[in-house]
Amino acid sequence: MKFNSNPVRGTFDVLPQDMELRNWVQDTIKKVYRERGYMQIETPCIENLDLLNDGEGGENLRLLFKILKRGEKLTFDELSENALCDLGLRFDLTLPLSRFYANNRNELPTPFKAFQMGYVWRAERPQKGRFRQFTQCDIDIIGDKTIYAEIDILLTLPKAIESLGFKNFTIKINDRRLLKDIVVGAGFKEEDFDSICITLDKMDKVGQEGVTEELVSKGYRKEDIEKLLAQLNTNIGNFDNQYARELQKAIDVVSKYYPIEFEPTLVRGMGYYTGAIFEIVSDEFRGSIAGGGRYDNLLSKFQRDSIPAVGFSIGFERIVTILKEKNFKIPKEQKKIALVFTEDELLDQVINRIEDLTKEGNIATMVNVTRNKLGKKISQLEEQGYEVEVIK
Repeated sequence: MKFNSNPVRGTFDVLPQDMELRNWVQDTIKKVYRERGYMQIETPCIENLDLLNDGEGGENLRLLFKILKRGEKLTFDELSENALCDLGLRFDLTLPLSRFYANNRNELPTPFKAFQMGYVWRAERPQKGRFRQFTQCDIDIIGDKTIYAEIDILLTLPKAIESLGFKNFTIKINDRRLLKDIVVGAGFKEEDFDSICITLDKMDKVGQEGVTEELVSKGYRKEDIEKLLAQLNTNIGNFDNQYARELQKAIDVVSKYYPIEFEPTLVRGMGYYTGAIFEIVSDEFRGSIAGGGRYDNLLSKFQRDSIPAVGFSIGFERIVTILKEKNFKIPKEQKKIALVFTEDELLDQVINRIEDLTKEGNIATMVNVTRNKLGKKISQLEEQGYEVEVIK
């Protein structure tokens, strides 16, 4: 039987040259995060299913990859998914971070400034820039309820984006509490807010017509929908409350360094967001390349006291896709040197030369070829970015 050698749809193999780019992107982001005082952590890729199902993941709960129970735990008395499964693959890094913090709180500083990078999984319909397995790069601040946490994050993540060579980007910012005022003011019930947000979050994909159709299919009145869409065309000066004033403060500070604007239609799909929400959009990609917000209630699932938190995540795969399409070349700090030899008696000389080169901080490799293939091999190595030394 011959097996299909293609990766599972929505996933991908990473070739060496692509891995080099991915590593450079991650290292560049990590450098900025560390310079701004964020500490790296890691969490497991699997979590208990009851936690994931209760994680207020919005639409992502429909995209959850679930894992069957194993051994004696697996019975077929009830054939529902939740009866057959007890674990799932994480759909983002925020929920695992919340569990991590609750489990390790006594060993962590307050506020806790963390960053985390790793794969997450969603049963998406694969398309350009959207995969079933993809990397997220998150920064979060836990334990700071003030707007200064948002300001810190809004100055840090764009710095990472800028360090990757992106210039034409804008930060979009809103507040879920202001959005709720708009929704309720348009005549909708407060308990319908999350359902309406799930639909509004599709605005950039389906437009106002698509949003209207979906809200009508959910049973809402067309006149209320039209009023809601009209009221979304507003500015922050039309609000007179603490949330708007804090948001304006963040905009005033961040605008000195990066383009930022109030966007009342910004929703963010996750149900756990409680306050300010933000995205970064780029002229070089249709859609956002980063997103996040405040999620003050998520940690209350694990402990009695309420702990404030805010986070921001880079769309890593979208960044890599854009850089590849631009034929981006990694800034070279290390020389890549290939030592080519054709005779066995030259091996000790080659190894000694490799030791010297690596001590100097270079990347060195040895390649043994036959004389009649020497020219072809040199050309191949040069295409891979190596300087070639032929040892004679």
